[in-house]
Formats: sequence, C-alpha cells, structure tokens
Amino acid sequence: MLLARDPRNVVRLDFPAAEAGDPDPDERYRRAARLLGQWRSEGAVRQDSRPAIYAYEQEFQPPGPGPRRTRRGFFARVGLEPFGAGIRAHERTMPGPREDRYRLLRATNVNTSPVVAMYEDPGRLVAKVLDGVAAEPPASEGVDAVGDRHRLWVLPADTDGRAELLADAAAAVPLTIADGHHRYETALRYQAEQRYGSAQPDALDRGSDFVLMLLLEPVAGPLLVLPTHRIVRGLGERGLDTLGRGLGRLFDVRSGIGRDELLATFGPDALARPEGGGGSGRIGLWTRTSGSILQVRREAVAPLLPPGGAAFRRLDVSVLGAALEACAGVDAEAVAAGQRIIYTKDAAEAIDLVDRGQDGADAAFLLDATPPGEIIAVAAEGYVMPQKSTYIYPKAITGLVLNLLEG
Repeated sequence: MLLARDPRNVVRLDFPAAEAGDPDPDERYRRAARLLGQWRSEGAVRQDSRPAIYAYEQEFQPPGPGPRRTRRGFFARVGLEPFGAGIRAHERTMPGPREDRYRLLRATNVNTSPVVAMYEDPGRLVAKVLDGVAAEPPASEGVDAVGDRHRLWVLPADTDGRAELLADAAAAVPLTIADGHHRYETALRYQAEQRYGSAQPDALDRGSDFVLMLLLEPVAGPLLVLPTHRIVRGLGERGLDTLGRGLGRLFDVRSGIGRDELLATFGPDALARPEGGGGSGRIGLWTRTSGSILQVRREAVAPLLPPGGAAFRRLDVSVLGAALEACAGVDAEAVAAGQRIIYTKDAAEAIDLVDRGQDGADAAFLLDATPPGEIIAVAAEGYVMPQKSTYIYPKAITGLVLNLLEG
C-alpha cells in the first residue's frame, strides 16, 4: 500500500523489496542507496545547513476506548557507546533482522528510522520547553493512514538555547532503549567496521560514531506499551495434556473462561483500565477446548526462573517463558529458532489462530502490558527482557528525519 501511494515514499529506502532479476540478495539494498542519491540530486531530500534538534509530536488514538493522547519528544544524533551505564538495552535481538539492518546501513550510509530511547528529566524542564515549541507553527505536519497526527519543529543550534537545553537534559542521564535494539546494535557494528578501515581509527565526530534517536521522557513523552501474545505450535493432544497438568502445579487456574471474558481481560479495552498493567502474574490461556485465567504461584515458579534481578524475574513474560520450558519443552533455543512460538499484538487473532489450528497453533497465552517503569528497572539491573516482551505504540513515523552518516 505504501509503495503504491507515492514513488517517493520512504518505505522504498527503509524496507527495500527484492525484485525479479536481482543478481544477488544485496541488490535491493544497493537499489535503496541509488534511490537515495537520486532523491538528493532532485532536492526531494536535503541536508540542513546547520545542526539542529527536531522536536516531534504525535497525537494518536490508543487501541480500545479512551481519549486521544499526545506524546512529545525530539530527534537528535546520539554518540554511540557499548551497552552499559550510559546506554541501556532491555531486549534481546535476533540475527535475521540485525543482518537486514546492517546491510541496509552499509549500502546507504544513512539512518532511515530512529532508535527510540527513554530518559528521566530530574529538572522537569523538557516538558515545559516542548509545550512552548508545540504552540508554534510546525515545519511539517501530516496525518497518517490510521488518523494519527504528526508534527515536527526544527530547533537550530546556537539560536535561542532550546536545542542545547534538550540535548543537555538527555545527555546528563542514562538512556534506556525502548525500541530499535536491532538498529542500535547495527550502528555499533558499522561504527567498528568504519574505524577498522580508517587511517585515523580514533578520529572524533565521524558520522558513523552517531545514531539517530527519538528521545522521550515520561512527562511529555510517556510510553504506551502493548503486550505481545504468544501462540504455541506443535503440541498435539498429548502435549496439551502435559501442558495442562504442568500449569496446574505452577498457577492457580480459573477454568471455564469464555472467549469474550478473555478478550475483555486481555484485549484492547484492558489498556484503558488501571488493572490492565502487567506484573501481577496473570496470564490468559486459550485452547480449542477451553479458556482459563492463570495466576502464578510465585514460590512454585521461582526455582524455574533463569538468573536475573528482581525486576526481570517478576515479569509476566519471564514467568511464562519458564512455565513453557518446564511444561511444554519450549526452551530459549526453540524460541530463538522461531519454530515453536507465533507472536501477535491482537488477542482476538491469537484465539482465532488456535481455533483454526493455523500453522500448528495449539495454545494461545494472552498477556497484560508491561509497565514502562519495569522496562527501565530491568535495564538498570543490567538484564534484558525475553524476546518480544513489549510493543511500543505508536511507532515513530519513518522519513521525517534521516541521519546521513557523512563527515
């Protein structure tokens, strides 16, 4: 749909498609690089003449009922450093997406999509600055296909101090990546490659030493985190029986739950309720014969949990991962291989997949959303969350700002 909408839609750069006659798999990335060069020569993409911070506002409708929300943050280049005290990760990455993003970056030498990171603002100045910016006419404004409004302001450096204030606020505290771990790890790999091949490997301010980020703090830019539900494949009748017996030892099970009650508890409507947040150890289960709501018995699950900090071990996704390994043999290796688990953000779709038995789907596990504070807590402990633990909503729209890694 995006490809058909406009010949200059940025999806042609960010997600180039393979075409018949391509001589090798990398041709689609080279095609994106040639297209970017063409757009620059035509003036469709231009580089600003001076450094700037780009303030960004999203007005959006969350899934389910409730009023529209507004989220504000800013785009900036952030200096790359290994994960640690300054830049924290909360999620594991997968080799396929990492390689895809690396090949695109190597071919185009540009960040097409931002990494999204959270930070705390102890001075409470960022929200006030962004409120003031939002009262001014934007440099760019548009409404996307789902009705969300996006507005962008350019705040040049050395002008009125606002760009410096925003940059200094985020630079003074740790950044926790909320979305874009694959892109950040790709940027680190590309940085190392560029330094290795350079006559001046320790030179400062090389373009490849930075990455494009959207920076959000909890007052102006609160995160909305959606759950990612799990569908287990290939259990069969015997496996389902074994799973049921094992879950009964680890959870208090309230059985006889119908589809409507499960969707009311774990579907989009739950996001508007205070009890819709995760962390309580409540998990929904749907098979082709019945539905249940599971409440973890933490003392029973504790010996099965992998090593980690308190925040990591209390996550609903950590509890479910340990239960699936113990009761169904779905270990971390099977999850990483992508053979046993299907993921979806839609609780109704998870139930439908099981009802149809599509792709061997036998059991759907429905989760509450992970509270944003838990993401920061896990990262601060130095651990990462299990794969597909969170879905940050809405995504930052691609194409408003590109980061050319030149100079």
